[in-house]
This record gives sequence, C-alpha cells and structure tokens, in this order.
Amino acid sequence: MLGTYVSLALVLGASFVVGQAVFSACGYRERSPLAPAVGLGLVCAVAWIAANVASSAWAGLGAVAALTLAGTILLRFERPSGEVDGTLPAALGAIVLGSLPFLVEMRFGILGTSLNPDMSQHLFATDRLSSGGEERLIAEGYPLGPHALVASIEKLGPSFVHGFGGLSLATAVAATLAPLGVLHRLKRGRRIGAALLVGAAYLAASYFIQGAFKETMQALFVLAFAIGLAHLAGEALAARSAGEAGPSRATEARWQRLKAVPLAALAVGSLYAYSFPGLAWLAGTLGIWIVAEVVRVRGLYVIRDALVPAAIGVAVVLVAAAPEIPRMLDFASFETFDPDGAGLGNLFNAISPIEALGIWPSGDFRLDPGAGFAPSFAFCAGGLVGALALGVGIVRALNAGETALAAAVAAGAILYAYALVGGTPYQEAKALAIVAPVAMLVAVRGCLEATPPLHSLRNAPARRLAVPAIAFLFVAGAAGSSLLALANGPVGPSTWTPALLDFSAELPKDPVLAVIDDDLAGENGRDLVTWELRGREVCVVTESEVSEETVSGQAFAGVVVIGELDEPLPVVGRVEVVGRAESGGLSYIAYEGKLAGSDPDCPFVADGDRAEPASE
Repeated sequence: MLGTYVSLALVLGASFVVGQAVFSACGYRERSPLAPAVGLGLVCAVAWIAANVASSAWAGLGAVAALTLAGTILLRFERPSGEVDGTLPAALGAIVLGSLPFLVEMRFGILGTSLNPDMSQHLFATDRLSSGGEERLIAEGYPLGPHALVASIEKLGPSFVHGFGGLSLATAVAATLAPLGVLHRLKRGRRIGAALLVGAAYLAASYFIQGAFKETMQALFVLAFAIGLAHLAGEALAARSAGEAGPSRATEARWQRLKAVPLAALAVGSLYAYSFPGLAWLAGTLGIWIVAEVVRVRGLYVIRDALVPAAIGVAVVLVAAAPEIPRMLDFASFETFDPDGAGLGNLFNAISPIEALGIWPSGDFRLDPGAGFAPSFAFCAGGLVGALALGVGIVRALNAGETALAAAVAAGAILYAYALVGGTPYQEAKALAIVAPVAMLVAVRGCLEATPPLHSLRNAPARRLAVPAIAFLFVAGAAGSSLLALANGPVGPSTWTPALLDFSAELPKDPVLAVIDDDLAGENGRDLVTWELRGREVCVVTESEVSEETVSGQAFAGVVVIGELDEPLPVVGRVEVVGRAESGGLSYIAYEGKLAGSDPDCPFVADGDRAEPASE
C-alpha cells in the first residue's frame, strides 16, 4: 500500500509542479486544473529521453528531478493566484474510487491480471529499461515514456508493480481535476460529482482495472486538450467567478504567442505514451474545432489570430518529438497495426459503442447485454439515457457557442468509425475508451446545467421535468456502472520478478508444467504464470493440485516450481536444474528433462492468441 501511494504522490506532485510552471512561463497567472495533465505528459517524455540517451533509469530520475526543481523555482517567482474550487475533495474522491479494486481485494498488486496479462510485458520492459538491458518493446519502438517514469520511481524505493499502480491513480486524479475549469457554472457539490464521473467514466474505469495505463493516459490527454481549446477560445470563461481556473483575461499581449504551448505539452505527452497514433485524436479535435469556429463566427480571423501561437506549438512538438522519430518509424510496423493480427485481443467479441456513453450495468465491459446480473433491457435503456444525455450536452454547448468539447466527441466518433472499417475489434474498444471521458463531460455538464435546484421543480409542469429526469437517470446509471466496474477489478500479485520470463527463454518448447504456491494462485497468479510461459504448451497447477497422476504420469519436458512446496514433486525421470531465483519472498526453480509418462493435455499459449477467449 505504502509503495503505491508514495508513487502516486511522486507522480502527481511532479506533474502538478511542472504543469503549473508551464502555464506560468506562458503568461497564465492563475492556477489551472489542467496542470497535472500537462505536467504528466512532460515528465514522461523527459524521463524516457534522458533514460534512452544515457541508457540508465538514473538519468531519467535526474532529469525529472531537475525539471521539477526548475518548476518549483519558477513558481516561487511567478506565484499563480486563485484556487480551483473543489480541487481537494475531487482529488481525494478520485483516489478513493481508484483504490476500490485494491481495497476490495485487500491487496495492492498488479491491476487486471486475470482480465489482461499485458502488464507482464510492461513490467519486463521496465525492468530491462531500469537495468540497461534489451527487450522486444524497447527494440521495436514501443512508446516507453510511462515505463521510464516508473523505472525512475523504482530508484527511490517503490517497486515496479507499485509504481504502475501509482501512475494509474495519478492519471485518474488528473482526469478528475481537468474538467473543473469548465464546470464553473455548476454549484460546488454538482461540480465535484460531475468531475468524479468524468474521471471514472465507465470505459475509462474498465481500462483502469485491467492495468491499461496507456489508454487511460491517452484519454486524459484528449480530454485536457479539448478543455484547453475551450479555455483558449474563452468558451468556458464568460461567467468565471474569482478564484477559478483558466487563462487570465489580463494576460499580457507579449505572452499571447505562447498560449498554445500547454496544448503542445499535451501532444508531447501523447507521443511518448501512445506514439504517433495518439496525435490523431488531438489533430482531429483541432481540425474539427477550427472548422466549427470559422462557421460559427462567419470569418477567417480565427485562423489568422491562431497562426503564430499554433506555429510555436507545432515547433515545440516537433523539437520534443525529434529524438523519438526513428523509434516511431519502427513502431509503425508493430503487430498492433496489423488488421490481420490479434483481432479480439482480450475481448470475447466486439464491444458496443453504447459503452462509451457511460451506462453499462456490468462489472466486465467485455460481456454482452444480459450476460451479467442485469437483464438485456437495462443495457438498452442505459444506452438510450446516455444518448439523450449526450444529445442534451451537445445542443447546450453549441447553443452557447462552445465547440471544443463537441469537436473532441466528433473526432472520437470518426476514429472509432475508422477502426470499425479498417481496424480490429481490439482497436475499436481502445477508440471508445479514449473518447469516453470527453463524452461523459459533455453529457453530465449539459444535463446538470439544465437542471435547476430540485425544490424549484416541485410544482413544475411536465415539460420542465424531462431534462431533470434524464439528468437523474444518467447520473445514477453512470455512477452505478463505474462503481460496479471498479469494485469488480481483479488485482494480481503484489510482487513481480523477471525470473520466470528469463527461465522461459531457457525452457524447451515442449509441454511445460508450472507448479505454483497456493497463496500465489489465490492472488490471480495462475493467469500471470500462464502468460509468462507463453509460446508453448503450458499446464499450471497449484501445490494442492499436485499428485502422482498429474505430474509423474505426464511427459513434461520442463518443470517450473514457484514458491516453497511442502512436499517434493513426485516426478519420474531425469531432470536438471537450469535456473534458480529468489524474489519477493518466492523461490523460482526451473528444471529441464524429459519426464516419464504419457503426453499431457496442456493448452498451447501463443503470443498472439493468448487473449482470444472466444476461440477457446
């Protein structure tokens, strides 16, 4: 627990200081709720660039520390004014919500082990990054900004497992704080509640619980980018009261040319967390917003006024991206982009776009309507309410001349359609998860702004009750769905070591038996072990399941024992120890040698097919 929250404090603290320093350096004089999102993007980029150049995670730590120190010094001279109302309760609420999976499982371990085993390869890449070694993700141009940040944190004490847990929580907090500036027309209680719904939008929560930190980070950058556009256009500042966030109306003219730099910082973060595909959401949002603004004001001066700030912002992105360009070119051929590749990933089938609207009464986003405790009707009704809420939000925003958030929703819809036509169901699900927080913000803001205090509706005519009814049903349904997802999140072992993956390279490709400690099995360890021994036929049994029939009666070519077994394995045949390791209180022993017996009936676990539940 301590390691997770220490990591959260380190990531969130550095992100807030660096992000707010960027705003101050660009002439913004007030505290911004977008600061953690902007800072998170920059610290990830700086950590990776430094670690990659010096081939050392210590260099990444030093670079992040230096950037944070520089930001602290700047903020001492350029003290931002005002407080964003609701920041502290919203942040604490986000931490509590994000901690639900850990609290339910009573363990701070690897998120989503039985939902998605991909965290194994992220941990392995981070370990190799920390030790200066090579690994597939490192060699193939995979975006490693978050990994470098976690590797830097590990040098201060927290493990990789807890570092990623802290990073995921920090992302959730930043996503909850970001909307506060555009929720200024809501009273304090509604504002905090709406911000929590945005930060824990159903699909965002569903990706959070499976440890999919890249998608939740990209969703944060898209959300913050759209809100930043709204701030720049002045769309969310017309009725701003003193002390709330946003660029000051008295911003000096000499600073106007730098006003797009915070948006550029978000694009840099997107590049280093999601590589070049991440820019598609930001560029799409920007393009649609420009067209909408030109049409709305019936003039091209919007483009004229934005030319210099936009040029500076693009220059910042190009300079920051330059060290990563060769790796991005390598990443273009990564297996994720192959439409004939691992189509379903960890899905059972393609998921419904209705899920992006926020109401899906299932603890597992992959399940079809009616497959959980709720009947199919509840999913259809939830989708209808979500669509009505989003419609109310878009209409209200456009009527008020606010186009940035609607542009982000439109860009997300277009990218989902692209994945639907030219991609895979796995890519479609990612596209929906990335746009979900923006859709939630548009819907919940519009509905709550259109709903007067409840006491004023006591004798109101029926026509005035339509939107309040939609608002009530939407908030209740969305909150319930997100809580259901978070409480259902599986948590894996609290410790991890690369020992098993190292052993895996030495073991034969023939059937391999893994015998795991009963305690490890109770921590969803079976799924993790199965994935780390992929590329062969694998049988995983617990210590209590071991018998002469399951072990000596089968022709395994290798055996891996994880944990201290009370009794020796009843094996028959010649075996040779090929590796030993001690880590996190567990012992790892790998044996090689043909054991006597008949061929075992072990499932084959392939790299690409490991998460195709529909084919099993």
